[in-house]
Amino acid sequence: MRHLIALFACSLAMAGASASDPAPKPAAAADGRSANVKAILEGKATASAKPVVTPDLKAIAAAADAATKAAKPAVPAAAAAEDQSEVDLSVRIAERLAELRAQQQVRAANAAKAKRAADAKRRKEAEAAIAVASKPKNGTHWSYEGEYGPANWSNINAAWAKCGTGNRQSPIDLRDGMKVDLEQITFDYHPTSFSEVDNGHTIQVTVGGGNFLTVGNQAYELQQFHFHRPSEERINGKGTEMVIHFVHRSFEGKLLVLAVLLERGRANSLIQTVWNNLPLEKKQAVSPSILIDPNEALPEKREYFTYMGSLTEPPCTEDVLWIVMKQTMQASPAQMALFSRLYPLNARPVQQSNGRMIKESN
Repeated sequence: MRHLIALFACSLAMAGASASDPAPKPAAAADGRSANVKAILEGKATASAKPVVTPDLKAIAAAADAATKAAKPAVPAAAAAEDQSEVDLSVRIAERLAELRAQQQVRAANAAKAKRAADAKRRKEAEAAIAVASKPKNGTHWSYEGEYGPANWSNINAAWAKCGTGNRQSPIDLRDGMKVDLEQITFDYHPTSFSEVDNGHTIQVTVGGGNFLTVGNQAYELQQFHFHRPSEERINGKGTEMVIHFVHRSFEGKLLVLAVLLERGRANSLIQTVWNNLPLEKKQAVSPSILIDPNEALPEKREYFTYMGSLTEPPCTEDVLWIVMKQTMQASPAQMALFSRLYPLNARPVQQSNGRMIKESN
């Protein structure tokens, strides 16, 4: 731009110099030129010749420089302003980029910290799970409700695994039984000595030896009997207020449980004898000096249901032969109320039958 301005100034100067010379008269132009030529040839000065005007280069340069200086302040001011704007924009961009990089670094650091914390938590949980899995389960406390209830029995003790994994568990709902001519049950019960205990789950009565039940040519000796409220068994979906379980064992170690359902009605003499001799402390056995007769708990009619099941409390041992008497027995409301004060609920829920065969007397 500065060179264009200088060139423009030189052009103006030369044009001004040319304009200061007067133009020759047209009429005398030809004669003058001829005279001048002749004089030059003869070596004489021409009268009409005018002195040659030589351009003043210094003046032209000075004018160009002045013009350049006059135009120079406007250009740098605009350029400086534009340059300053560019610098300011560059600074702002740089500052924003630095801010974004700082934020990105903070996010990356937080993400890495969170990942480390999550990894540490997973490792801790895995170690805890391994420790729990490797720790032997040998608890002995169980109940009928809450954390130690039937749903968790198998988790309390490794020896109680059948309570959760067995497929022939008791009790069950006795329905759709196959009505057949079942073998008669032979009872060889007689008055016997006994001891009883409140074991923390029920009232259990252990009887003396020599009381037998025979079915299918197999004899089973009565070991003990105990009570549940309500009945654990169901017959076509219906239970009773209480049940007595008579637990037997064969000489080969096979288990048989006889269930006698109880309904409200007349007082039962066997139950009254047991209630009269209740121990004052839990888990403290008492051995009265009197005898007890198990026959007093048996119904007159001996029809029954039978199936293969398990014990209804830990360790939930399977391969137990069950006999459930069809005819119920009675106990007085007072007798039932007394037991309910001790154990309002001590019955395991009904288990899946899993297609087991149920036989029923005709």
